[in-house]
Amino acid sequence: MTLFLIGLVILLVGGIGYGRYCEKVFGPDDRVTPAVALADGVDYVGMKKWKNQLIELLNIAGTGPILGPIQGILFGPIAFLTIPIGCVLAGSLHDYFVGMISMRNEGAQIPRLMQKYIGSGTNKVYNIIIWILMLLTGVVFIYTPGDLIVNDILGLDVNSGVIWVVYAIILLYYILATLFPIDAIIGRVYPIFGAFLIVSAIGVFVGVLFTGSADLHPITEGALISAHPTGQSFIPVFFITVACGIMSGFHGSQATLISRTVKSEREGRHTFYNMMLIEGFIAMCWAAGAMVLFNTTAALDTPATLVVGEVSRRFMGNIGGLIAIVGVIVLPITSGDTAFRSLRLMIAEQFNIDQKAPAKRIMLSIIIFIPALAILFFAKSNAEGFNLLWRYFGFTNQLVAVFALVLTAVYLKIHGKNYIIALAPAFFYTFVVISYICHAEIGFSLDARLGMDGYTVSYIVGVVAAVLMVLFVNKASSHNKDEILRLDNAH
Repeated sequence: MTLFLIGLVILLVGGIGYGRYCEKVFGPDDRVTPAVALADGVDYVGMKKWKNQLIELLNIAGTGPILGPIQGILFGPIAFLTIPIGCVLAGSLHDYFVGMISMRNEGAQIPRLMQKYIGSGTNKVYNIIIWILMLLTGVVFIYTPGDLIVNDILGLDVNSGVIWVVYAIILLYYILATLFPIDAIIGRVYPIFGAFLIVSAIGVFVGVLFTGSADLHPITEGALISAHPTGQSFIPVFFITVACGIMSGFHGSQATLISRTVKSEREGRHTFYNMMLIEGFIAMCWAAGAMVLFNTTAALDTPATLVVGEVSRRFMGNIGGLIAIVGVIVLPITSGDTAFRSLRLMIAEQFNIDQKAPAKRIMLSIIIFIPALAILFFAKSNAEGFNLLWRYFGFTNQLVAVFALVLTAVYLKIHGKNYIIALAPAFFYTFVVISYICHAEIGFSLDARLGMDGYTVSYIVGVVAAVLMVLFVNKASSHNKDEILRLDNAH
């Protein structure tokens, strides 16, 4: 309980202080934002501050800050420190600067920002990765809420025919949310969804507080870092597993979406940075709830989706638990809809397809949803399909975040500002994603192939990659610097 409370203090105090520092580094002013200057009634729509904040929160808070921490707490109480520290220094910083840089560039999506500040070569690589991530995110956020609805709400087998009916309903909502103006559906239903989200998070938080410190202790041996039940290494696996509670590349696509609806740059810290802090709070609550459960009644190998229901009912009773489960179902749905919407905008920007015409929006949506359905069918029909989908989703998610941090570092260095605040987390996460994919079975299995124990070779490759990333930032920030400054100053 002590570490849990210390972590919450770090999240609150550290978040307020560092958020203000990040705001000072960027320097928001009173210039006209894209929501006003480029208003088109579809994607560029000025909305109220509270609505932008709520939509941003619901966009970024999928199942990641719940399922990730539930799995991450198996590494021990260290999660109560790494989640808030990472959220303050990396995740919130990532979301804030991506949103603000986009706002300074007419609400451009990250691929276009990559091309401007880093170059077309990097942009081509990034496009492939981010499009894959958006598809995987959309599919994951059809699969997980669908299964939760069938299992926890309807009480049916997730392999029954009903599951495809539920998938179809969720998909239909995604299609509508992708096609219609952002304030027509998303802006109207999110306040209702937000109520469920807040109730579920507060319910778990209060339940953890009243449980008492006796139930919050290491899951296995070890005072701070526990021996993972399946032998996973804390670094890098923890930071791939607990992605959305600490940092998530997916958030960048959502921040650029909301950059088109914010009417004042001075709202940026509250809209981008602070909403990520709230996601960190959600992650902390579910990590604590899972720890209580694992130390009392649940086996360590209980699937994370089942832990959600058990935690909800334990702390909130049957009725309150049902509300909490609905809140958890809402989270992925409110991320999946904007994942597909963001993908539509990215493709439209890449190929200069005007999105004011409904016919063109429909065409792009068809292109997006056909491969999404194919991936969903594979994941559901294959016994290991979803596990494979989730692992690649986690890795790709963090890899995309590295690109965004590199973009931020280059932007800040070009403008003569403190770029180290972005370069430091970029260095760490470059090491994390490279060492992970080098070692993992879904990657190169490098250590196993070379007959080495642990992560020996993978760690070395990770460090080398991180150093090369630093050199890349220095080189990229000097390329076309004068021209970029001229264009930015013209805005």
